[in-house]
Amino acid sequence: MIRWPAPDTLPGALANTTLHDWLPARSVFEALELSARSHASQTALVFLASAEHVRQPKETSYAQLLEGVARAANLLRDLDVGPRDVVAYLLPALTETHFVLWGAETAGIALPINPLLRAEEIAALLLAANAKVLVAFGPAPGVDVWAKAQRARELAPCVRTLMRLGGGPAPEADADFAVAFAAAAPQLQFTPPMLDDVAAYFHTGGTTGMPKLVMHTHRNQLAAAYGGAVAIGAGPHDVMLNGLPMFHVAATIFGSLSMLIAGAKVVLMSPMGYRNPGIVADFWRIAGELGATLLGGVPTAFAAALAHDPGDADLSSVRASVCGAAMTPVAVSTGMERVTGKPLREVYGMTECGGVICVDPVWTNRVQGSAGLPVAFCEVQARELDGHRASTSICTAGSTGVLVVRGPQVSPGYLGGALSDELFTDDGWLVTGDLGRVEADGRVFITGRAKDLIIRGGHNIDPAVIEDCLRAHPEVADAAAVAMPDAHAGEVPVAYVVLKQGSNLTEETLLGFAAGRIAERPALPKFVRVLDSLPLTAVGKPFKPALRLAAAREHFAALLKDQPNAQFQVSHDDGRGLLLKIEWAGALVERSVLVDRLQAYAVRIEFVTSWS
Repeated sequence: MIRWPAPDTLPGALANTTLHDWLPARSVFEALELSARSHASQTALVFLASAEHVRQPKETSYAQLLEGVARAANLLRDLDVGPRDVVAYLLPALTETHFVLWGAETAGIALPINPLLRAEEIAALLLAANAKVLVAFGPAPGVDVWAKAQRARELAPCVRTLMRLGGGPAPEADADFAVAFAAAAPQLQFTPPMLDDVAAYFHTGGTTGMPKLVMHTHRNQLAAAYGGAVAIGAGPHDVMLNGLPMFHVAATIFGSLSMLIAGAKVVLMSPMGYRNPGIVADFWRIAGELGATLLGGVPTAFAAALAHDPGDADLSSVRASVCGAAMTPVAVSTGMERVTGKPLREVYGMTECGGVICVDPVWTNRVQGSAGLPVAFCEVQARELDGHRASTSICTAGSTGVLVVRGPQVSPGYLGGALSDELFTDDGWLVTGDLGRVEADGRVFITGRAKDLIIRGGHNIDPAVIEDCLRAHPEVADAAAVAMPDAHAGEVPVAYVVLKQGSNLTEETLLGFAAGRIAERPALPKFVRVLDSLPLTAVGKPFKPALRLAAAREHFAALLKDQPNAQFQVSHDDGRGLLLKIEWAGALVERSVLVDRLQAYAVRIEFVTSWS
């Protein structure tokens, strides 16, 4: 039986104990088995085929979930998948996706892949992981996943079995999931894995060059899931709306496994989740009719939902909105709280930490801009910089540094180890790459990113994806990509280039060049600007803070061009992000309108009477 510490006893209740004392499972399968014993007849998964199906959903009990995972694991063993073999999948958010994911982790190692990637990028991930089986959604009108799976399989000969799941007939498939699933034994036919066995590889960062596959052990995932469940107070009374894609760690760990080990109900918001316009338009009605208690999402999803009138939706069951993947703009958090009447709780995580590091816990008052407190068994420090690496010197409370993490949810590193050297400090803490501070009460605040990662609506974009593409143009001498503030996505990528002598390339031509070569659509820059030279550091590297300021100034100049009473400056705020200072000469009522417009941005805003 899972033990849940009383909130007011943390962290004392966890002192001198281990994760196994509170969650006595040696694998994800055993954790699901514990839930099935306690909540066998209760609903574990609710699948909505569309917004119109909210009153006729497909429900799966905890007993049926455990049986489905066991059948999937058994059929994979029948396909000669062993403990170190990899099962990849290209699947939308279906009930069966849960069977495949947790079944693959039980029989071998799961590899969730973004179905929106191109076949070549998919193949690169398959080859890097040496995947033996690929499960893909079958042929369907307007969906190219099956065609990409076939092409990727041709490019990745390590894949011995291409299995169809859903969609239309596919004679070229080596196996059909539905047929094999029905024939498989309903109870697990082998001993499940142990805590330190590898459960999954999740891809992260850019998909060009050498793919970065993060290793998750069963211990990592259970620790992250348990920590998230405790912090949000999850239990059998909860109904979590989960519209995130099932290749993402936020959807699979916090959005699913945290809830499943707690006996809660997880609602799969259609195969395409929040990418389904109908789901977003009917978000409030769905939440009300299903009695949702937890609204899970990312800032862009919540912003899209807030664009629709909740009408007479009964949201009295909601106890919190839970937002992750990027810090939530003030306008979104206040909007969610206005509509639901309940606080928005931030979740801070990264793939290398099982997706959960901090949660703004339900037993504390929410603090705007805070990522919350470290979850159970997790420690976070802000470290001083030693050159370009996090040192062993801890910053004083409230001082900005590089955030480092230690705990059972921390990954062993990247597959192959070659990319793992800079992931850890000399004393064994994981370097998040984020700049932030830890206050005296333990609260964590994120203020920037040491590694210049761009987060567009929760999608992590490696600037190198854009830079390598533009540098490949024969007339481009150098390129740098940075984040520009955006009211909807939080950030969008933009790029700056220097052309070779004699070139007359236009910015429109460069943008078209990038559009044809960048596989990740969110990574396509909003614009490309041609400069005479890039700002450089003392060692000759592009000085990206200057470019980020340039992008922000251009954006806010366009945004405020219709405000003749506003003069503005953008600067870096002492390690705490961007600061937008506005000198205002107009009426207060006009200033109020301007404040409302600017609340959508995750920047600090300050009105001044003069620049002195």
